[in-house]
Amino acid sequence: MIHCKKIKNIPARVNIIGVPISVVNMESCISFLLSNWDAVHGNYVCVSNVHTTVMAHDDPQYYKVQAESLLSVPDGKPLSVIGRKKFPQMNRVTGPDLMRRLFEESKEKKIRHYFYGTTQENINALLEKIQKEYPWVEVVGCEPSVFRPLSEEEENALIARINQTNPDIVWVALGAPRQEEFCYKMQGKINGLMIGVGGAFNVVSGVIDEAPQWVQDISMEWFYRFMKEPKRLFRRYLVTNSKFIWLSLLNEHTKIR
Repeated sequence: MIHCKKIKNIPARVNIIGVPISVVNMESCISFLLSNWDAVHGNYVCVSNVHTTVMAHDDPQYYKVQAESLLSVPDGKPLSVIGRKKFPQMNRVTGPDLMRRLFEESKEKKIRHYFYGTTQENINALLEKIQKEYPWVEVVGCEPSVFRPLSEEEENALIARINQTNPDIVWVALGAPRQEEFCYKMQGKINGLMIGVGGAFNVVSGVIDEAPQWVQDISMEWFYRFMKEPKRLFRRYLVTNSKFIWLSLLNEHTKIR
């Protein structure tokens, strides 16, 4: 459930294997957020891909997390490709590009950024990159993940630490599904707009190589990432991507009938 009723012109959603994904592109996403800037605080944005969409299809609780976000933007190109069949304006909004774009918007609009997640080493690399390439960005706080569930006391302390900095955006990099579940739980408790961006911290900082644009354009970014981290990503891509293709074909067949 969206935290604030004052939000206007919330983008429609398109059904992709039964999961509602927001009909946005980068420009419409940024325009929506900035035109509702005060009202979106306290809400969260999911950066959705094939992996998270299949998880939402399979898990009713995680489906709720994705469906009740302010936005579930199409990070994965397959999502935007399917969405464009009904909504031609739909296009990718990747986590790294969304971060970079909101860093750029911080030139003209005062935006206070808080970074939560990953390791202290990776956060340090991100902060160094921001200072070098986006020196105007106001970083009001940061802290790494503890890589385990937080106790209620720890959660309350975290909320207090974040809110004390009065952030506009809280960038969350805990990995899926943990980051989206965290944002869902913290909706209305953390005052900034929470955006779960997974590995975007490491991509923007340069810790992890980003796939070349031509690889992204032909929807092979997943293969590029797989070649970089085959052991970690083998099961995800073998099982999840295959299931997504099957469910997409099944969904199309059902529509035709």
